[in-house]
Amino acid sequence: MKSLKKPVFWNFGLLYFFYFAVWQLWATFGPMWLQDTAGMNATHIGTLNTVAALAALVLQPLFGPLQDRLALKKNLFYFVVCCILFLGPLFVWVFLPLIHANEVLGAVIVGIYLSLCLNGGVGIIEAYNERSSRAYDFEYGHARLFGSLAGATASFVGGYMYASNPESIFWGMTFCGAVLIVLISLVRVPKDAVEKAEGVTDEKQVEVTKADFAKIFKDRSFWGFAILIIGSATMYDVFDQQFANYFSGMYVQQKLGTLAQGEALFAQVVSIQILLEAAFMLIMPMLINKIGAKTGLIIYGSILFVRVLGCAFIPNIGMLIFWRLLASLEMPFMLVSVMKYITRVFDKRLSATVYMYGFGTAKQIGVSIFSIVMGALITGITFKHAYLVLAIVIAVLVCVGALLMRSDTKAVTPSDSKEQVAA
Repeated sequence: MKSLKKPVFWNFGLLYFFYFAVWQLWATFGPMWLQDTAGMNATHIGTLNTVAALAALVLQPLFGPLQDRLALKKNLFYFVVCCILFLGPLFVWVFLPLIHANEVLGAVIVGIYLSLCLNGGVGIIEAYNERSSRAYDFEYGHARLFGSLAGATASFVGGYMYASNPESIFWGMTFCGAVLIVLISLVRVPKDAVEKAEGVTDEKQVEVTKADFAKIFKDRSFWGFAILIIGSATMYDVFDQQFANYFSGMYVQQKLGTLAQGEALFAQVVSIQILLEAAFMLIMPMLINKIGAKTGLIIYGSILFVRVLGCAFIPNIGMLIFWRLLASLEMPFMLVSVMKYITRVFDKRLSATVYMYGFGTAKQIGVSIFSIVMGALITGITFKHAYLVLAIVIAVLVCVGALLMRSDTKAVTPSDSKEQVAA
């Protein structure tokens, strides 16, 4: 746990906390707000998520190589945070009237802007923080658990905020944006940090060429990684997009209470789930170092498959709570395994590009396709049957991706070995 002794570790931990507080506020309460306050139907909510994914599909290929060239410079980080800063006034005074005037146009505009903050912007946050963990020599997974703590806090506090005034969640996002600006401005980059982050000894070796970027797309493991991500991380998002509405609707259908009570219960369940997730994040780096990042990603996809299939066949409220809580184990496998696989199997200098293309772009391609399809399936054949279809797709893509990926356990670097001892 040497990370805890480094002051800079806490700075990056707080960066994760306030960024993912914004993400969780939207993920938990955004679908409810779109349905209850903005009056959107399931198909238009799916359209909004598809647009956000398509926008990220444009942004990620630009952000990745640019961040690799910037290394530890904070230009793109500031851009994303400034976009977050304006979420409160935009949602309250611009987006809501726009959606009421024209749902489709509103879905497009909101989807594009959210992508700058979340779908597309998250790649900048993750890539910058992971590279910084190598520069400052702290465990990425331990800093990332602050994101889980933020999720639990945002879900719990946001539940009361939303019940009191749905618009307050957007002002909460603006507050987080202001704090993020202060935190990132406090980060100071040591002179030799860039070389240390890239695993090189000469400043000239840090520079990347077009040939270096081209090698990524000739690597079979890159395509396997991308396919597995579509079958797991993509489907996780697609599964979650309207699950809050499924949960609260099932709560009413089973005559357990009102829609508002069902929404409040869901917020509480999410809070517990993310607290458990944070606890698992403490031990996950050590576990992934032992079993390998590829194995961790396969386990991640397998747990997701079980959850989706379970929601299709056993949809009573008690089991829906269990399926949701199971995500607390699922997410740490993904969060730690993705970054460790990228830095072990691919050139560390290109970590942002591999992340943006192999994780971010691949994920958004999947989300852009399956969000609107899932919205139409939910409308046409109900949640249960839509989840059954989703489970089948998950199983196929995870298996294909795993077969193409090479093992990372044979590619462990000396620095990784030191991490295993430190973890």
